[in-house]
Amino acid sequence: MKVLAIGSIVKPVSDEERERILPREVPHTLQLYLDGVIEQFWFRQDRPGPVFLMEVESVEAAKAVIDAMPIMIEGVAEYEFVPVGPLAPLGRLIAGK
Repeated sequence: MKVLAIGSIVKPVSDEERERILPREVPHTLQLYLDGVIEQFWFRQDRPGPVFLMEVESVEAAKAVIDAMPIMIEGVAEYEFVPVGPLAPLGRLIAGK
């Protein structure tokens, strides 16, 4: 299933903390991408935080993956999890449906 994991930075991060966290966070995120768990990723434009489109078995599985990320272990971010799927009403536009 597809899940949007929408992050928000909830704790100010000093330069020292950023230098300590990012060298772990970036490779961790890239490995999730290479493993196919994170399909796409963006950075929010309305406030600081990442957004991931994930391919997982369940929302609970998405939460477990995100909770293991260094930024979460450090208590810097929180996430909202939104399951998404095909735009089903488009099927009404197909003749005979």
